[in-house]
Amino acid sequence: MSRIVVLLICISASLASLAHASKPNVIVILADDLGIVDMNAYASKFTGAKASQMYYETPNLDRLTKEGLAFSQAYACHLCSPARASLLTGKYAARTGFTTAVGGNVQTFYNQAIEPPPGYVAQDALVWKDKIDIQQALVNGTTRDGLASGHRLDNGQNETTLAEAMPEHDSAFIGKWHLGGHGSEGWQPADQGFEEISYLDEGGSPYFNWRGIWDSEKKLHPMTPQEKLLRGKSGGNLGQEYLTDELTEHAIKYLRHKADSKQPDARPFFLHFCHFAVHTPFQGPAEDVAHFEQKATRGWNGHDNAVYAAMVKRLDVSVGRILDTLEETGLDENTLIVFLSDNGGVMYTDPLATNNAPFKGGKGTHFEGGIRVPLVIRWKGHVNGDRWSNVPIDCNDVFPTVLELAGYDASQYTKPGGIDGRSIAPLLEDPSNTNGDYPRHTFFQHYPLNVIVKSPEDGFPSAPSSAIRSGDWKLIFDWSGAIRLYNIVDDPFEKNDLSAALPDKARELFIELNDWIDENVDVKYTPALNPAYDPRKESRKRPFVDLRRQYLGADRAIRTIDGDPRFELIPDGIKPHMNSSK
Repeated sequence: MSRIVVLLICISASLASLAHASKPNVIVILADDLGIVDMNAYASKFTGAKASQMYYETPNLDRLTKEGLAFSQAYACHLCSPARASLLTGKYAARTGFTTAVGGNVQTFYNQAIEPPPGYVAQDALVWKDKIDIQQALVNGTTRDGLASGHRLDNGQNETTLAEAMPEHDSAFIGKWHLGGHGSEGWQPADQGFEEISYLDEGGSPYFNWRGIWDSEKKLHPMTPQEKLLRGKSGGNLGQEYLTDELTEHAIKYLRHKADSKQPDARPFFLHFCHFAVHTPFQGPAEDVAHFEQKATRGWNGHDNAVYAAMVKRLDVSVGRILDTLEETGLDENTLIVFLSDNGGVMYTDPLATNNAPFKGGKGTHFEGGIRVPLVIRWKGHVNGDRWSNVPIDCNDVFPTVLELAGYDASQYTKPGGIDGRSIAPLLEDPSNTNGDYPRHTFFQHYPLNVIVKSPEDGFPSAPSSAIRSGDWKLIFDWSGAIRLYNIVDDPFEKNDLSAALPDKARELFIELNDWIDENVDVKYTPALNPAYDPRKESRKRPFVDLRRQYLGADRAIRTIDGDPRFELIPDGIKPHMNSSK
């Protein structure tokens, strides 16, 4: 080999090494169901109370806010799967087909081995419905159960995930997936750009005696067209009985391995760590539960579930151990951390999990308590700590933000028809967005299903709803016939509905919201009129009204399935006719 060739190879290797060295490592930690005031720093921000007065203990999460930039108006989604899809793709969840989070018992075209009719894909649910006793004027739209991966059954659809958009990073996944059709072959983390370390493709997991479930290959649906289920993998026993602790050990093992890599051209890493904490089932280490059962501040802000408090504590300890490991290994000198929750705190369980007060509502609703979440960015030497940004942002902003900060060109994804998120990197230097470099001021939410979660307005199971936040204003469209308008800056806790006082503003936002829905959301992911609805038996004090017909005209009224050959009404809702060609 000539000296010139050797020299060129060495130069090429050196350039590659420099390129890798200039890109930071990235850790995105996603908590599950952690409410906006479950972190003490956030609770203090919104209530004025001190951590010593509070019931939960989150010193490590609070350390993140001290060492990074915390966002007080960060929005995620109403439920976990939509938020995960949105974060990983940079798109509104409804555009990816994820409108809700389903369990492993959901029937999809794929797991029932049914050829989808025109307009549907294999991972669409046939039907999904909560058990609700009251009259329902609407029947549910459907949802996807597997994020499009380019699988031949995705009908040409293929979402680019954050891992796939970072080809110069080694990407790894730990924890809750819930985007792969509950073990469907071809829709798992490895199919979306990740190395699979320890994960489960489910909405929830036991916190004790969980390994058998994670390693199980038994099909949930006998007709599923694969030999075994790819539900997940425990990844080997690292000696921890409690799930949150064991996943943390896997994360630390991964970080130490990366720190020990001495190769000059070692690639930076992206670790997506999705905790199951603090999702049900409520299970905590006995010693932690005993501690909170006796704690003097039990009951502060309605926080009195000792098991839940113990689960929050173990999540906090996990984050602390990751921060300590980064320090010990020197990785924190060039590691970007993003921490957030996937939706608001749960307020529909018995016993009650948590309380999002002073915010209204919780998980499964479009009130602030359901979609406003903690989000913190920490990057030593690059992001000044102990600051707050009060600028509204969205979880789909994580995609372009991480790309930009990690040294990639995100512009290819922000073209028309691309992602919805925009980089919040300008806010790291300009938290108030004084220069206007963060361009977003309008955000959308969509949940086309009747749900057992009780509305904080009337106490009945919630009807399908959609929402828009535009500047200071927010409108919630209850598809059963109500709109609510709030000035979120003046009224963040949504006490004063201004829709009657400001009808023109309400109409303006209603039209903007529905224009977005009609342009971006496939009609199968919207609710339909229920032909079996009996208005005489309506439980709500107000009658059902088709507000789309009222405000937008007959040609844009809520869709009907009565007499439509494409659909059939069944006891659990609607499903497409299997033999429909229309």
